[in-house]
Amino acid sequence: MTDLIRSAALTHYPDVARSVGLDPKQMMRKARLPLACLEQPELRIAVSAFRRLLEMSAAESGAQDFGLRMANRGGLTNLGPVALIVREQPTVGKAIEALARYIHIHHDGMRLDVRRSGNTVMIALNLRGRHPSALNQSIDLGLATVYRVVQVLCGDHWRPVEMHFRYPAPRNRERHQDFFGCPLVFNSEVDAVLLSAHDMDRRIASSHPLMASYLRKRVEEIDTRPGSWEEKVDEVVRSLLDSGNCTVERVAEHFSCTRRTIHRHLAECGTSFSAILDAQRADLVTKLIEDHDRPLAAIAIQLGFSAQSAMARWFRGRFGCTITDWRRGVRPPAGAPSASAA
Repeated sequence: MTDLIRSAALTHYPDVARSVGLDPKQMMRKARLPLACLEQPELRIAVSAFRRLLEMSAAESGAQDFGLRMANRGGLTNLGPVALIVREQPTVGKAIEALARYIHIHHDGMRLDVRRSGNTVMIALNLRGRHPSALNQSIDLGLATVYRVVQVLCGDHWRPVEMHFRYPAPRNRERHQDFFGCPLVFNSEVDAVLLSAHDMDRRIASSHPLMASYLRKRVEEIDTRPGSWEEKVDEVVRSLLDSGNCTVERVAEHFSCTRRTIHRHLAECGTSFSAILDAQRADLVTKLIEDHDRPLAAIAIQLGFSAQSAMARWFRGRFGCTITDWRRGVRPPAGAPSASAA
């Protein structure tokens, strides 16, 4: 199953790319990422494409600290609903536990394992689907994001005990040293942030128990993430229809695959792209036509119809009445056959 990440992870990519001499849109096309995700932070994109973009950007710019530059612009603010629940925890330790528990809501392919040994706590980073070949920028971004989150909670002067990286030491370690400000261990057995166990007991002055409880319930509702191809495609189709540009090619971009792959996986689920699109259109159109000031031609374009007349034929076949009738409240009785079934 394709792992997805919120496109909010790309919020600062254009600025960072331009700062090292890259054309962000050109790089995103090379990585096969939809440009629309720059304007819609809650869209889901393929983790593999996101990682590819980071590595390509570092290689083409020569900026081997590209992942650190991304983390320096983002951190907690890019994590969306996960950031809210982390900030409201009573202690740094509880906040780190919440981060580890809910990080997958932001990034399907990222896991955090919190382990305590004596006076030291290790936050180990695991990137699902990583390859033996280097993913240095993704590792740097993941570890630096965790580091920034803890720093926000503990204060600007906080530093880790150590930072561990499984990859070999870069030729120039100065950027990593300046960023983390602590001993660095390369060729380690784990990618991890090490901190003092005493840090876990630090109180978070801004926390609010009632707000934390409310946010936990809300985040757990979000945590019912779609698991099958059908559910994930359904989610992306719903997002793209809201933006007015939904095709199977656009959906394939979000999964970093081809349209044939989408069709094949959906067939294995016993459905099709057209069936998912039809169901989402039916759900959205009844909301859109309630606004009598919204032109039907504009609604037809948003839903991807070639013309208003095509939408009108589809609507009558789907609902058994015209759009005008629907707006007037004149609708066929429940269970009556639609025009397409007659």
